[in-house]
Amino acid sequence: DGLTSLDRYKGRCYHIEVVVGEENQYIAYVAYPLDLFEEGSVTNMFTSIVGNVFGFKALRALRLEDLRIPTSYSKTFQGPPHGIQVERDKLNKYGRPLLGCTIKPKLGLSAKNYGRAVYECLR
Repeated sequence: DGLTSLDRYKGRCYHIEVVVGEENQYIAYVAYPLDLFEEGSVTNMFTSIVGNVFGFKALRALRLEDLRIPTSYSKTFQGPPHGIQVERDKLNKYGRPLLGCTIKPKLGLSAKNYGRAVYECLR
């Protein structure tokens, strides 16, 4: 079955570099097949790439340094149906960045700090 073929859909680490002067730190270059991602969906792409990778317990720290999107895939993005001003008007929020996120308990916050983070996002 093509939908369950691990070889077809898995990401591949094609290069690893040691971070000079840093013990046990590396830069890994990973490529994913475009078949993994729904065309035109920025949300699907980012969720697939960074969604649960940051919760992988074998890693003590992880940072996304760069992301390259093939032109053929980026051309499938239609853009938002309206601009930022419409969103600001709907939310009545001006003069600050708008944040859209999911705050997961597994990120290690205490219950009190988790509550604060959620409150600040909803404020």
